[in-house]
Amino acid sequence: MLRLSTTLGRPTEALLEWRSQDYVRSRHGGMAEFLANNVNVPRTEVTFENCRKAAVRETCRRRERRACQRAILFVRRRLPRRDESTHHRAPEPVRVKDDRGREVRRHEAPHGRFTRPRRARENQQRRCGHTEIYTRVIADLITTPFGFASSASEVVAGLDLSAQRAVVTGAASGIGIETARALALAGAEVTLAVRDVAAGQRVAEDITASTGNGGVHVGFLDLTDHDTIRSFAAAWSGPLHILINNAGIMAVPELALSFEGHELQFATNHLGHFALATALHRSLAAASGARIVCVSSSAHQFSDVIFDDLDFERRPYDPWSAYGQSKTANILHAVELTHRWSKEGIYANALNPGAIPTNLQRHTGGLRTPVEKRKTPAQGAATSVLLATSPVLEGVGGRYFEDCNEAPVVTEFVLFGGGVAAWALNPESAEHLWDRSLQLLDD
Repeated sequence: MLRLSTTLGRPTEALLEWRSQDYVRSRHGGMAEFLANNVNVPRTEVTFENCRKAAVRETCRRRERRACQRAILFVRRRLPRRDESTHHRAPEPVRVKDDRGREVRRHEAPHGRFTRPRRARENQQRRCGHTEIYTRVIADLITTPFGFASSASEVVAGLDLSAQRAVVTGAASGIGIETARALALAGAEVTLAVRDVAAGQRVAEDITASTGNGGVHVGFLDLTDHDTIRSFAAAWSGPLHILINNAGIMAVPELALSFEGHELQFATNHLGHFALATALHRSLAAASGARIVCVSSSAHQFSDVIFDDLDFERRPYDPWSAYGQSKTANILHAVELTHRWSKEGIYANALNPGAIPTNLQRHTGGLRTPVEKRKTPAQGAATSVLLATSPVLEGVGGRYFEDCNEAPVVTEFVLFGGGVAAWALNPESAEHLWDRSLQLLDD
């Protein structure tokens, strides 16, 4: 099937013209007719699925300027003030002379640059386009000494987590094993929350043997069955310092539903972890500084959360759109969780672990990522471990990381590229998703 983007090149102008006409009411059918009649495309190549995907992309572009502005202001308002020993230090007010020789008060940013006070910057953001907004955000990204090739064990080197307790979902395979191993290596008490208890026991024994940490436990958890989630949370006692929402499924070829009747990828990747974090809320609050790590993916750029049809009841099922929706939900979960729970000392961040050969690709026939962009499981676990343990990220939440550094907001999806879509940081979408998730759990 030909993708609309490759068939038309840049269909933006045509689609914008289409929006301004009466075809909006019939959406997909109207766009197909308009493109076939007004653009040099054979009618047979203007398929319903291509039009649907293009409509999603172009709708996101239309909302991008407003959504990006809200997302960026949301992130900037939550930038912590840090001292000189960290990557970001608070700007200091200074008095300088402007071009006309008048003395004005400005703020001196790191590296000796001068920036306007916050209100002036925000007013300028309202007047400028998204390109300038992105430029301003990049200057505030959190960076660390680690990168693409760093391993989880390198990230925790020198850290003492002996007083901390952690839960890692999906820790019986893939990067979950290496995530749990690194935490145990640093001395943490780690519980492997897994669906296959026998496999979890084998992994726990291997981690204990390789790290010498006897505090590695196994608990049964099926993220598609909320009864098991409630049972897992009820059995937990005491504080919980680290919760790593690592488990997930990808690109299920046919539409499948969970026990509660929701699309399986959304139910597993988002709803299950949302229910788990909610059930463990008191234990997380008792830790006085808990961190939640939401493992997302660069595939979140495939789709925003389609609130009108989460379970593909009225639109054709597409494995990658469903996966992208669930991964966007992971990021939005971290944004809203930080907003709601940060007063209790609970912060959440999301991440893209990278391309790692694991059983996650069992429905896709293996990795198609170029070899030079692939990671080992230990390297794939590094960003998760960084978000869970790094002192640099104390009191930081609602952000998206990849390769152990914060990722910039991007406007265009690049295959095997990086960055985070603006819709994934949209605070309004995050709030809506939270409320909708609670409603789905109550149903």
